[in-house]
Amino acid sequence: MPKAISLSAIIETDILIIGAGPAGASAALFLAKKGIHSVIVEKEKFPRDKICGDALSGKTVEVLNKLDKSLVDEISNYEKFLGSYGVTFFAPNQDFLRVPFQTKKEKQNAPGFISKRIDFDNWLVEKVKSKEEIELLEKTEIRDYRKEDNCIIAESKDGKRFKTKIVIACDGAYSTFTKNIAGLKTEPAHNCFGLRAYYKNVKGLDAENFIELHFLKEFLPGYFWIFPLPNGDANVGIGMRADKMSEKKINLKKSFESILENNPVMRERFSTAEKIDDIKQYGLPLGSKRRKLSGDNYMLCGDAAMLIDPFTGEGIGNAMFSGMYAALQAEKCLQQNNFTSSIMEQYDNDLYKRLWSELLLSYRMQQLVNFPWLFNMVVRNANSNKLLSETISCMFEDLDMRARLKNPMFYFKLLFSRSQN
Repeated sequence: MPKAISLSAIIETDILIIGAGPAGASAALFLAKKGIHSVIVEKEKFPRDKICGDALSGKTVEVLNKLDKSLVDEISNYEKFLGSYGVTFFAPNQDFLRVPFQTKKEKQNAPGFISKRIDFDNWLVEKVKSKEEIELLEKTEIRDYRKEDNCIIAESKDGKRFKTKIVIACDGAYSTFTKNIAGLKTEPAHNCFGLRAYYKNVKGLDAENFIELHFLKEFLPGYFWIFPLPNGDANVGIGMRADKMSEKKINLKKSFESILENNPVMRERFSTAEKIDDIKQYGLPLGSKRRKLSGDNYMLCGDAAMLIDPFTGEGIGNAMFSGMYAALQAEKCLQQNNFTSSIMEQYDNDLYKRLWSELLLSYRMQQLVNFPWLFNMVVRNANSNKLLSETISCMFEDLDMRARLKNPMFYFKLLFSRSQN
C-alpha cells in the first residue's frame, strides 16, 4: 500500500486510526505486519498518562504473542513491567478466592503483567514509531467528520484534513466518533466510574503479584482494588456502576477516603502508606451490552467500542483484541474494495465470537455482587471444592470452557456444590 500523501491540503490514506492507545497501536501494528500502511492521529504527545487500573491480563499477552513472540520476552525483562500470576477476589465477609491466570505451568514468562499506563502505552507507541508502514501524528485532535464519495473526511482542531476509506476509531471512553457518527451513547446501567491513586508502602501485597478485588460490604455493588506495581508501588482505586452511584448518591472520592480510614483491614494495610500522586477519576464504558461496532467505512475499537469487562474493569486486553480484529477486517475490505456496513459487520461477529462469552459471564458476576450472601457462598464453595475452584480458574484461561456457561447446570454447581475432598 502507498504511503499517505498530501493533495490540496488533504492527507489521503486508506486507513485512518483515531487514537494511539492499546487499541489503535495494535491495529496499526497488525496492519504493518501485513505491509499495509496506516495513519494514526493522537491528540496527546507521548509519553502521556491514562487513568487505568494498569493490569495487563493474559489476553494482552495473547495478542502480543500473535503480533511478535519476542515482545513478551522483552516486557518480561523490562523493569517497568511486573509479572502477575492471578487475581484474588475478596467476598464481603472477607473470605477470598485466589484465581491463577493460568492452570498450565510450562510457560516461562508470567501469564500477566502490571505496568503504569504511561509506561505501557509509551512502550507500545515506540513499536509503532519503528514501523515505516505507520505514520503517527501526535498532538492532532479530530473535531469533525463527514461522509463524502464513499469515504470519510476528518478534520483536526489545527486544520488538518484527512480523506480515508476506513476509520478505525480508538479515541477512548469519550469518543466523538462513537457518539456523533456511530450513534452510540453511554447508558448508566452499562457505564462505570473509577477512581485511581498511586501509593507506596502498602502492606500485604501478594508475593506472586496477584491483583486484588475487594467487594467490601460498605461499598457494594462496587469494588475496591489494589494492584501491585514495579518498585513496590501500588495502583489503588474504587469503581461503581453509574446507575448505582446515582441511586445511592455515592461520591467516589469520599467513599475512597472513608474506606482507607474506616475499614479495619484497609486502615491497617495503609497505616504506613503514602500517596504519591493525585486522585483521578475516569469513565469506563462497559461491555455488558452487545452493540453494533461498525458501519459504512468504520469500525470502533477499545473503549470507543465500550468493551470494558463489567466485573473486573479490565479493558486493555479487550482493546488490543479489537485492534487486531479491526486490522484483519480492514485487510479484507481493501482486498475486495468494499467498505460498506454489510462487509464491516464481519468485524463485529469475529470480535464478539472471541469476547462475548467472557463479557456475559462478567456481567452475571457483576449482578451476583448485588446479593452479598450469594457472593459469599460462591467464594466459600469454590474454596472447599477443588473441582469447582479449578473450573473457575479455567474460565479465565480456556475459551472452550466458557461455552459451558450456556448450560444452566453450571450455575447450579457454582452456587450449590459441596466439598469434594
